[in-house]
This record gives sequence, structure tokens and C-alpha cells, in this order.
Amino acid sequence: MTTPARPAHPTAPVPAVVRPATPDDHEALTHLWQLFRHDLSAVTGALPDGRGRFRDERLRAALDGAPGWRAHVLRLGDAPAGFALVRGLDGGTRVLSAFFVVAAARRRGVGLAAASAVLAAHPGPWEVAFQDANAPAVAFWRRVATTAAGAAWSEERRPVPGRPDLPPDVWIHIPA
Repeated sequence: MTTPARPAHPTAPVPAVVRPATPDDHEALTHLWQLFRHDLSAVTGALPDGRGRFRDERLRAALDGAPGWRAHVLRLGDAPAGFALVRGLDGGTRVLSAFFVVAAARRRGVGLAAASAVLAAHPGPWEVAFQDANAPAVAFWRRVATTAAGAAWSEERRPVPGRPDLPPDVWIHIPA
């Protein structure tokens, strides 16, 4: 008896498409949000609720069309492979409120291309927050900032509002 061969990990770049989310994307983004929050729980310690679901207020704001919010979906071919939630579109500084790429698409330039596309879709100054304990995010967001602004970006640590028990978040500022 032979065992079927496992498919090889895709190494050839698959064209990534980043576009504003439509109502047809809501179900996929709701599922991807749970994967995102699960990944992040290793850093934040957040647990799901009694139904096994993580909080999703930011996703709901973006999907429900709250003022200044927009959701973007990342697709690789026919597959939803990530998202970006943006807030502050009605103010002076855009904030990348959440960003996620599925594990199978990571470390192939997909995330950098997607983040760059989202920043380009909304010209102006940007801020992105992450935690020092999330080493991949630290390296990734510094690379995004350098790609977007060369050496002109800055970084600071800010307390987490209402959570003095947590270490401060790292905030990157990318000028317009």
C-alpha cells in the first residue's frame, strides 16, 4: 500500500489581491477573525467566551460601516487569506487596527504586499500597534514602515488604555 504524497508547500508566488470587503466577504472575515484572535491569544493571554469565540467588536465596527472604519480582504486566488481593519479614515491619522495573514501564506512576501496595498489605498499618516512579546510582528511592522517611509518612521511605547497590568503597546508612526 502506498501513502498519497502530501502536496508541496507552495513556493511560487500566488498573486495577492487586497480590496475593500463587501457583504459577500463577511462570513469569511468572521472566520478569519477567530483565527487572528487565536494566534494573538498566545501573546495577550485572551481566552474565548463561553461559546468558544473571541471578542470581535473591531471587526463588527469595520463590517457594519461604522464612521471612519473599513475592512479589507486579502485573497490568494479563490481563497480568503487575510484581512486588514482600518480606522481613523475620518480623521487625520489612519490606524491599522487589525491585520492578519493565514499561516500558509506567511513568509512569502504576501503580508508585506498586502500591508503596503492597504497603506497606499488610504494616503496619509498611519499608526500601527503591536506587542513587544510578538517577535514576528515586531520585525514585520518595522519592515512595513521602512518599505513605506524609508527611515522617516518612528516608534514609541504607549500604555494600554484601562489595562495598567499589561506591558505598553509598541506604536509605529508612518508619516504621509
